[in-house]
Amino acid sequence: MLKLIRELKRKDHPRILGGLEILKYIGPGLLVTVGFIDPGNWASNFAAGSEFGYALLWVVTFSTIMLIVLQHNVAHLGIVTGLCLSEAATKYTPKWVHRPILATAVFASISTSLAEILGSAIALQMLFGLPIVWGSILSTAFVLIMLFTNSYKRIERAIIGFVSVIGLSFIYELFLVHIDWPMATHGWVVPSVTQGSLLIVMSIMGAVVMPHNLFLHSEIVQSREINKGDDVSIRKVLKYELFDTLFSMIIGWAINSAMILLAATTFHRAGQSVDELQQAQAMLQPLLGNNAATIFAVALLLAGISSTVTSGMAAGSIFAGIFGESYSVKDTHSVVGIVLSLGIALLSICFISNPFKGLLISQMALSIQLPFTVFLQVWLTSSHKVMGCYANNKYYAVLLYALAAIVTVLNLWLLIDTI
Repeated sequence: MLKLIRELKRKDHPRILGGLEILKYIGPGLLVTVGFIDPGNWASNFAAGSEFGYALLWVVTFSTIMLIVLQHNVAHLGIVTGLCLSEAATKYTPKWVHRPILATAVFASISTSLAEILGSAIALQMLFGLPIVWGSILSTAFVLIMLFTNSYKRIERAIIGFVSVIGLSFIYELFLVHIDWPMATHGWVVPSVTQGSLLIVMSIMGAVVMPHNLFLHSEIVQSREINKGDDVSIRKVLKYELFDTLFSMIIGWAINSAMILLAATTFHRAGQSVDELQQAQAMLQPLLGNNAATIFAVALLLAGISSTVTSGMAAGSIFAGIFGESYSVKDTHSVVGIVLSLGIALLSICFISNPFKGLLISQMALSIQLPFTVFLQVWLTSSHKVMGCYANNKYYAVLLYALAAIVTVLNLWLLIDTI
């Protein structure tokens, strides 16, 4: 009898979801989030805070809003079609369109992997005095073991743990400094591009809205096995995907903001600029004590390792999608994509003389590639042939195209300013 009552309750209240059921949908967004609290972000944020104080906090706010819109949109593509962005581009666009864009996306993933591996190596140098090259080799080997021996779920749980530790580390360090909150609030909401700041603006934007994350999110959102094909299931998952995206991106916004706040308070106020992450640790030691410096290095290592895992997954997804296949470590094309991204990035590190500058430039490169990926994504998600009744309405499509146009204009501005 009790069993029958329970069954009737379930039939009468099919839309009531408990907290634990909501938690089933948390995960893909956090995997994406770790990509924009990577070592490249650290370099961009510490450069921004140390050189310009609170003035560039607005870039984190704007980039995060842009990120929420774009990631939510690309997750719709994965949920509705069962295809990642790379697969959908291969299936629905001609070769002359998708091949160059996907090729540049692969190079963007290499640029991302370079920053992640380099950040891990810098952290190992801070903690144990290892040379950058050896630290890079060890970090890459560890990531490859994680990718090729662990199941997706184990990697997801590990990365969520990494994100938690990184977030707590920066929250801890914020309690050790005095923040001018009125000035910080002004910096968050009032845009300004002071002379000499455009490169850092673009680096922050490229570090937050990363092309490889758009490909990755459309792939991993399918891990929940939610592409059932029926309208009720799809709409349910779309709703909870938005919660996952908002929750995860706000965490990323808070951590990135904390980095700039910390740099502005400790470095800019003292009239010192940060031009290498090792210097940041050394400067934090007398200002904040030995514990803060150690926490800084450990958090950087966790950020580097976890974001290298996600950049490798993204590269595998992009490369496999070129051949119309989904990501799997058992698939040859996915493995080739992972090895290409991490291998070329590792080789490139051997020729980098200034690691900090390399981090900044790698993030700027992502910003340059971003408009191509966004225009492709918006075209696909606005197509009724691809998305059916879930295609973007005209107002949403205009918003998405406007975001892509803004990034394009900023890139052209940077090019003109550089020349």
